[in-house]
Amino acid sequence: MVLDVDGVLTDAGIYYDAEGRILKRFNVQDGLGIKLAQREGLTFAVITGLDQPAVAARVRELGITDYSGGHLEKMPFLTELVERKGLTFDEVAYLGDDWIDAKPLRAVGMPMAVANAQPEIKTLAAWISEKPGGQGAVREAISFILRAQGKYEEMWRAWSE
Repeated sequence: MVLDVDGVLTDAGIYYDAEGRILKRFNVQDGLGIKLAQREGLTFAVITGLDQPAVAARVRELGITDYSGGHLEKMPFLTELVERKGLTFDEVAYLGDDWIDAKPLRAVGMPMAVANAQPEIKTLAAWISEKPGGQGAVREAISFILRAQGKYEEMWRAWSE
């Protein structure tokens, strides 16, 4: 599963500290969803148009090793990722929100958009979250995939019994 950052993993806001450094707000439930899904064999990659230390730190914290920051054109990294992992584009899910996600969404087998995505992006998506980016949309997308794979209920039982 490939994730965009701003507007998907975050609420699309840009926050600055007193020294002018950019801060990002990430959703803890999205992060836990990623960690739990990794335990079930789902792999993640992150592609973002901006390369920021806060994003790189969050990606590392989540154990995501496939990360590309600072590239508005996302297809070269996505193509390299698919080839390196021995996948086809049809085996990839991509969750995006804005115009720079259009080409990846057109390329993958499971194009997904967050509730607050640009209208044009929503038209490309096979699935759209109910929650906006940065507010549980990633967790919702992960749950959708795990349900489709028949893993969700067993995971829930393992944690709830």
